[in-house]
Amino acid sequence: MTSVFFGGGTPSLMGAGTVEKILHKISENWGLDRHVEITLEANPTSVEASKFKDFSKAGINRLSLGIQALNDHDLKALGREHNAKEALKAIALSQKYFERSSFDLIYARMDQTMLAWEKELTEALQMSVGHLSLYQLTIERGTAFYHAHNKGRIILPNEDLSADMYELTQMICTQHGLPAYEVSNHAALGNESRHNLSYWTYRDYIGVGPGAHGRLTYGGNLHALSQYKSPEKWMEYGMTSGHGTEYDECLNDQMKAEEMIMMGLRLVRGIDLHDFHNKLGAKIEKYINTAYLQRLFELGYMEMDDHHLRATALGMPLLNSLLGGLLK
Repeated sequence: MTSVFFGGGTPSLMGAGTVEKILHKISENWGLDRHVEITLEANPTSVEASKFKDFSKAGINRLSLGIQALNDHDLKALGREHNAKEALKAIALSQKYFERSSFDLIYARMDQTMLAWEKELTEALQMSVGHLSLYQLTIERGTAFYHAHNKGRIILPNEDLSADMYELTQMICTQHGLPAYEVSNHAALGNESRHNLSYWTYRDYIGVGPGAHGRLTYGGNLHALSQYKSPEKWMEYGMTSGHGTEYDECLNDQMKAEEMIMMGLRLVRGIDLHDFHNKLGAKIEKYINTAYLQRLFELGYMEMDDHHLRATALGMPLLNSLLGGLLK
């Protein structure tokens, strides 16, 4: 096992002893690589930050903090439980106790200006140590933000301003030695999230716990697996059936190709064409709209060489819409 990731919700609410027991069981079943990356997602509240030292002793060697903003006004608007002071303290503690640490911010927030984002991002880069995750705020249907946005209570920057913020983000991060390696993730060389790279390069991973998803090859086929979302139901089936898996679907080549394309194009380096061919026994052209791809080449949104197909700097912020026309 080359990486372990405790995420999805608030895993830092569990005790360090639980982490230690889980890692011991993983080691028993699969073994842990000598240089294994073990990440824990955490919120920067004082309650969770007080556990950082114990988590480090339990085996966690990389921490990912959900900061999201560096001022109290926006943290409150985003519905976060921590304040800016707690965020700064948590960042300092994470760098004290863990070999590697990262934190995230959300930009293109309500009423945010270019100048305000530039100032906040510069402050964040001065505190970061090798990795930073930067996401544009999106409004998802069915959320409280969605209803508030529809009623005009939340005003987001327009598309042009959001695009300008994206370009500014790429420029400033590159200048500070943290270029993008994925559409929303920036890192110094060697500090990329190894675990997340396994998703984007379409490697097998095991999802454990309520609501977890996995991609696992067995019986000569790749399977998509998902666990029961309800913790109670997951525990019930785990006790009676030996596992909490709700869905287990054998993926056909078309499904695998679509996932590889969607995930691989998130990476700045793009899709490894040789890896794609090795996994599916066919070239990528079999699964994409080649006429549309040629148009994207002409517009400067995509590029391809003998080794990779990738979105350009111009195409990366438009990736979601480009994929709609690219996939057959």
